[in-house]
Amino acid sequence: MNGWTLLASPHERVAGEQAMAGCRDWPEGSGVVIGSGGSSGGRKWCLQTWANLEQSARSCGQWLRRLGIDPNVVRLVNPLPGHHMGGLMPQIRARQWQVPLLALAPELLRSPVELLEQHGNLSSDGRDAVISMVPTQLQRLLADPSGCRWLQQFRLLWIGGGPLNAALADQARQLQLPLSPCYGSTETAAMVCALDPAQFLAGQSSCGAPFNDVQLKLDAASGAVAVKTPRLSLGWLDGEQLQLFSDADGWWQSGDAGRIGSTGLELLGRLDGALNSGGATVFPEQIESALGGLPGLEALLVVGLPDPEWGERLIGLVKPAPGTNGNILVERLRQQSDGLPPAQRPKQWWICPELATNPQGKWQRKRWQAWLQSQESRESPESHG
Repeated sequence: MNGWTLLASPHERVAGEQAMAGCRDWPEGSGVVIGSGGSSGGRKWCLQTWANLEQSARSCGQWLRRLGIDPNVVRLVNPLPGHHMGGLMPQIRARQWQVPLLALAPELLRSPVELLEQHGNLSSDGRDAVISMVPTQLQRLLADPSGCRWLQQFRLLWIGGGPLNAALADQARQLQLPLSPCYGSTETAAMVCALDPAQFLAGQSSCGAPFNDVQLKLDAASGAVAVKTPRLSLGWLDGEQLQLFSDADGWWQSGDAGRIGSTGLELLGRLDGALNSGGATVFPEQIESALGGLPGLEALLVVGLPDPEWGERLIGLVKPAPGTNGNILVERLRQQSDGLPPAQRPKQWWICPELATNPQGKWQRKRWQAWLQSQESRESPESHG
C-alpha cells in the first residue's frame, strides 16, 4: 500500500485502515484511498490516483475557460471537509491553477452574519470567487439576509452532492446567483458535467453537458446513467482484492437514473432508492424537490414502507424550522402534495425534529426508514393522511 494515503473522517479512520490492511492486490502508482457511498449501498473505499485528480482539475479548468472564466485568476473557496471528494478537489485545483484557496470550517456557514463579517470581500483584488457546496449549505445561507449577501459575491457556485429542489433554485435565480448544478462522484474524481450558470439563470434545471474527457449514456429500459472517463477510480477495496468499477468496455454504472435533454443530464434519483407506489416507479427525490420549498420547512425526506394495496406506502418525514408550527406545516405539505400524481402523494406525515443529512449532505434513506419503522411500532404519527 506504499504510495496510497487514506483520507477519512476521525470516526471512519479505523474502518479505512482495516480495509487497507486487508488488501493484498494493490495496484502500482500512488494516490488517495477515499470513502464513497454510504447513503444506500454501504461504504466503499475507492482508489483515486494523483494523476486522475490532476486530470479532473484540468478538465474543470477547460470548462471554466469555455465560460469565459480564467482559472488562473480565480479565488477558490472550500467549505467542505478534505476527506470528501468535494473538499479534496479544491485543493488540487488551487495547486494546479496556482490560485488562492480559502478553506472555511463547515460550521461557519451556520453563522451567516459572522461569515459575511469575516469574508465579505472575496473579490476585492479582482479575482473571481468560485465555490463548491452542497444544497444543504446553500439552503441555510439563503434563509438569512447576510447569507444571501455573502453568496452574491461569487462569480460561480457549483452545487452538487445532492438534488437542488425547485424552490431553492427559484430563490437563487431571484437573487441572480450564478449557480452551476453539477454531477460527479468519488469514483469519477468529482465533476463529470456542470450547467452553464447563464442557462441556470434562464430557467434550465439540468446538470449540464459532459466535460471534454467524459462520455455519458443511458440504459434504454431503466434510464440508468453510465459514465466513461479516463479518470475513473482504479477500483475499491473488497477484502484481499481490488474490485473494478468499470465493465470490460470501460463504463461505470452509477446507480443513478436520469435523462439527457438539450442542456445535458437531468437526474431523476437513485435507482436503488426508487419506490413502487401504486404500480408506478417513483423517485423520492422528485417529490422532495416539488414540495421542498415551503416556508418553515427545514428538511423533508420521503421514504417507503411495505403496503398491501400500494406496494410501498409513501411517508413524508418533516423537520420544521425553529419557531414553525409542525402540524400547520404538515397540513400545507399535504395540500401541496395534492397537485402531484396520485402515486407520488405521501399517505402519512411524521414530524421528525432530528431529521438531517450526513456530513456530506447526503440522505441515509435506509437509516431514516429504520427510524420510521421503530416509531410506527410504538406510537402514532403526528398527522395522518
